Amino acid sequence: MTFRRSSLALAILGLLENGPLHPYGIQRLLKQWGKDQVVNVGQRTSLYRMIVRLEEAGLITAGATERDERYPERTVYHLTDEGRTICREWLAEILTTPRNEFPEFPAGLSFVMLLPPQTACELLAQRRERLTKRIAELHLELGSEVDGHPVPRFALLESEYQVAVTVAEAEWIDRVLDDLRTGALTWTPGPA
Repeated sequence: MTFRRSSLALAILGLLENGPLHPYGIQRLLKQWGKDQVVNVGQRTSLYRMIVRLEEAGLITAGATERDERYPERTVYHLTDEGRTICREWLAEILTTPRNEFPEFPAGLSFVMLLPPQTACELLAQRRERLTKRIAELHLELGSEVDGHPVPRFALLESEYQVAVTVAEAEWIDRVLDDLRTGALTWTPGPA
């Protein structure tokens, strides 16, 4: 069975590399390690559905069910040898091959001509303010510590990348805002 790779599937396989976990433990570690900034784990049902799909594909397997009086029964999942192989293959593909991931912002930009230039300018200025806040948050994350020791750089590479991308976006928006404000960029609103 060919399994379509996803960030969530990769995260589950990657976490299981460290040992067996139950779904709640997977979700907790994703959030604790800040991986929820790059993997969407907001909906627990999505996590559970992905675990079922990974198990059906033979990439993980259910182990013992843990019982604790304070919590409902929890099935612990293990990474299979095939799951470990697939995880490594996905990592190699992701790290070597740029892919168009279809983010929303470029899609919104492709229809900006429906708005008056002044409205577009106001909205982009709001985005720029939010990007400034996000950059500050990411810089705080890069300086984080655990038990009084800095978090190792390898554990923060995705945050470094997010800083670089967010700074680049902010600088690009600054140039567009300048062009909108000076009239170097303008259009008549409406369908093209």
